[in-house]
Amino acid sequence: MTDDQKRVLRAADDLVAAFAEGRLDDYFRAFAPDATFVFHTTAQRIESVAEYRRVWARWVAEDGFRVLSCRSSDRMVQQWDDTAVFTHTVETRISTRSGEETLHERETIVFRRGEEGRWPAVHEHLSPAPQDS
Repeated sequence: MTDDQKRVLRAADDLVAAFAEGRLDDYFRAFAPDATFVFHTTAQRIESVAEYRRVWARWVAEDGFRVLSCRSSDRMVQQWDDTAVFTHTVETRISTRSGEETLHERETIVFRRGEEGRWPAVHEHLSPAPQDS
């Protein structure tokens, strides 16, 4: 693994940890302001961090949404020059007014080399993991 790939993996680890621990400012700061998001749970593409913050606030207000934990596995980093793709499987425990639920999903996060060796995320795509047979 190259030094850049290690930096991307650390950026991904920091992003996942902030998400899992409910440190929303740190979580959203892991993304470039113009990052885009495609989630299987939302009808439209989310086209910026500011928009994602509004969607998140709506989830909290309408559903009492809260992340309880998040575990990342089956991780891979691929890099092409100033772009890197991180893929992994995530198991996320959430709480809503309906109760607790564990989600099994696959996620792709695209990172772009930024200033001072930082690798902000520029795109996130989340889909349900296939059910085991």
